[in-house]
Amino acid sequence: MPGLRVKVQIMFTKSGIRELHSATHQTLDVLFRHVGGVPANLLRESLPGFGFPTIWKQLTHILRVEEGWVRALQDKPSADWREEDCPTMPAILAAKSRVRDATQAYIESLSELELNTTLAKRTQVWVGELRSPAFILVHVITHSFHHKGQMVAMLRTLGHPAPDTDLQRA
Repeated sequence: MPGLRVKVQIMFTKSGIRELHSATHQTLDVLFRHVGGVPANLLRESLPGFGFPTIWKQLTHILRVEEGWVRALQDKPSADWREEDCPTMPAILAAKSRVRDATQAYIESLSELELNTTLAKRTQVWVGELRSPAFILVHVITHSFHHKGQMVAMLRTLGHPAPDTDLQRA
């Protein structure tokens, strides 16, 4: 209809999303550094009660999901990688840097309006209701914290308690 305007509520700012995403990765850095000092065999020890039963699977899952959602937001094919693609700590740290930088570049590419506007079309890999990029990015961040918490519990169970990874302390 001519003259029809869609009202978009600016709920999130680019600087706010950028800052929250950066802080999330800083807390992940604390955890990843700690994990680097844990014996390698323990990182792949299966623990019952976790959806991803090893610390290594948790690490790769966090990165794979962030990359997948950001690529879906851009209507790009999903990067198909597995735990075996990051067999060492240096490899997983390189993947983490790549994923973090790609997310930051995506955020930078958006205007405030684009960040807060519900997507108009569903990509082939989309799961769930259409949302704004900001909503999905907040989902990616909370998803990271969910699995970070699981890894902290797993590390405690394995006798290697993690340092504080709270946003206020990282």
